[in-house]
Amino acid sequence: MKKLILIFFLLNSSLIIAQEVLDGIMAVVGEELLLQSELELQKEQYLSSGMQINENSSCVIFEELLLSKLLLAQAKVDSVEVSEEMVDQELDRRMRYFISQFGSQEKLEEFYDKSVVEIKKEFYPQVKEQLVIQKMQSKITSKVKITPAEVKEFYSSLPKDSLPLINAEIMVAQIFKKAPINDEEKKKVKERVKEFKDRIQSGEDFGTLAYLYSEDPGSARENGVLGYMSRAELVPEFAAAAFSLEVGELSDIIETQFGFHLIKALDRRGQEMKLAHILLSPKVQTSDMVKAKTELDSIVELISKYDTLNFAAAAKLFSDDKDTKFNGGIITNQMTGTNRFEMDQISQIDPSLFIVVENMKQGDMSEPEVAQLNDGSKGYRIIKLISYTEPHRANLSMDYQRIATVAQAKKQNNSLTEWVGQKAGDFHIRMDDKYGSCQFKYDWKINEN
Repeated sequence: MKKLILIFFLLNSSLIIAQEVLDGIMAVVGEELLLQSELELQKEQYLSSGMQINENSSCVIFEELLLSKLLLAQAKVDSVEVSEEMVDQELDRRMRYFISQFGSQEKLEEFYDKSVVEIKKEFYPQVKEQLVIQKMQSKITSKVKITPAEVKEFYSSLPKDSLPLINAEIMVAQIFKKAPINDEEKKKVKERVKEFKDRIQSGEDFGTLAYLYSEDPGSARENGVLGYMSRAELVPEFAAAAFSLEVGELSDIIETQFGFHLIKALDRRGQEMKLAHILLSPKVQTSDMVKAKTELDSIVELISKYDTLNFAAAAKLFSDDKDTKFNGGIITNQMTGTNRFEMDQISQIDPSLFIVVENMKQGDMSEPEVAQLNDGSKGYRIIKLISYTEPHRANLSMDYQRIATVAQAKKQNNSLTEWVGQKAGDFHIRMDDKYGSCQFKYDWKINEN
């Protein structure tokens, strides 16, 4: 958690660094500038990961950023672009991970003192740039393939005592049943929102009511103001209602996955609207949780009774977790992007899951347990331990895919090295004299003037 907080501090301090450091130009690649503030931020991120900064690592950091500028410069030449949808999806993925680390969206927003929407908007430009760089690099290396013979040759070339020790790893899947909010609770909350609307129409201040009663902590602190938003940044029901409003108009009561909203249009700017809202969310009752557990018990019984209904099929048919249901229920490790967890990782990421799987055997299925999704949905889940791998030294029989990935990465790096040697001469490249003595990995063809 300390490392996570430091990462957020670094993100939040990037603008401060740019202001406090004399933001000199440390390198030029075509029209792309490498600024001193970028170097300082990257160094801070290295330090936060436990690495030390010395003369050599300083050169490595500089060259990594220099490569990113070359990729950006070539991306413009090749018209490599990424869509808004791709950027939004990546931002959503990162937010889900950080929310899971903080425990809830409310805690993340409280720590950052901004709503998730505001956080995403702030980091949209740099995430877009990162995706363009990745896409350009993928264009260079994606055609590089590796054969089984090359994987075996790569493995054989490694000294046996240098092969990594692989910790115990597991793969787990889940079926989650969301507790259905009962109609009486929904009716009560909707009537409360209607009361707010009546009070506003009778002359009370929208912002004051939002500050006092809205259950969106990020915007409530700002009197309900979300800021300027595009349609793509909003859930469909909210967007449809908001963008049909005239400036100053108050919406009808809108229901979304988050609850019931009142929306006020504050301003319109091109394809964006400045919006404010009041949100009240229906609460899960004990009876709702009982319904979720009862339904999950029935699913367990079906899996046990019918050979044709395995866990993966049941997840697709019945699970309410959209992030896993179409993948056989398999849970993704947000720290690595893979579907495997080291046991100590699970204890950090999801302590309740660790307690469940700690004494399970491969193929076991758990009893239903109380759980909560990243979006705050409460309910019950069952867990299946898909696989368990004992600690061992890496070998081809058990870790072929892992070794193949490393071998392919090495081959792709060689391809990238060749590409830099070919393309660096196509751009005017200059760098600060302090990096002139660095022993670089790539041939940069530096211009002296």
